[in-house]
Amino acid sequence: MRINVKHMQKRLVIIPTYNEIENIEKVLTNVFAQDVSFNVLVVDDSSPDGTAAKVRQLKNKYKDRLFLLERKEKDGLGRAYIAGFKWALEQNYDYIFEMDADYSHNPNDLIRLYNVCRKKGADMSIGSRYIGGVNVINWPMNRVLLSWLASKYVRLITRIPVFDTTAGFVCYHRKVLETINLDKIKFVGYAFQIEMKFKAHYLGFDVREIPIIFTDRTKGKSKMDKRIIWEAVFGVINLKFKSVFLKNKFN
Repeated sequence: MRINVKHMQKRLVIIPTYNEIENIEKVLTNVFAQDVSFNVLVVDDSSPDGTAAKVRQLKNKYKDRLFLLERKEKDGLGRAYIAGFKWALEQNYDYIFEMDADYSHNPNDLIRLYNVCRKKGADMSIGSRYIGGVNVINWPMNRVLLSWLASKYVRLITRIPVFDTTAGFVCYHRKVLETINLDKIKFVGYAFQIEMKFKAHYLGFDVREIPIIFTDRTKGKSKMDKRIIWEAVFGVINLKFKSVFLKNKFN
């Protein structure tokens, strides 16, 4: 059988890392075990624990499927993803995914996210913790409440129809990332996730959510801090202001 290479869909999962030596091999193994073929780009911010070295070792096993982008310093989740997005667009990927390295996102859900875009016509699909209830495992109640209230707050201020506005498990069709001006993305922490969803909705893309079960990391250390939380709180007000009063400069 002849395969029309021109029309094959290329899929890339971007996984940002900083000190994820305990998790990276497991998550990569499971991504590559999926029935649908995904390539992976690990964006490592010079992890002192040897994460990048482990990825380089695994590249010998997953030739032409695993790639590594090393950055000189820890410079924020948003900037790591922006670097990955630009790499993916340059390499002509059709569908680009965001995914955490700590196994809080189940690799089995990648296919579900992909099918919402590829088969059901969405431009962007989100693995949501808060659609149809609260689906979070191993978080203390105060953190669940903080995260849930943050998403409610973002919906109230921005009026975007997304229940999990800080979700980091996402599939983009490349046209979304081509249309959003990536050089004008302002936020570097978890507010980056809000900004990307807000701009995608503002620009008229079809953004949909599917329920997932989010399981907190069992290995390694969380990168959440108070600065990131305050960036998200005040960032959404700034986003809404720009969308209302500075429409011609928004993107």
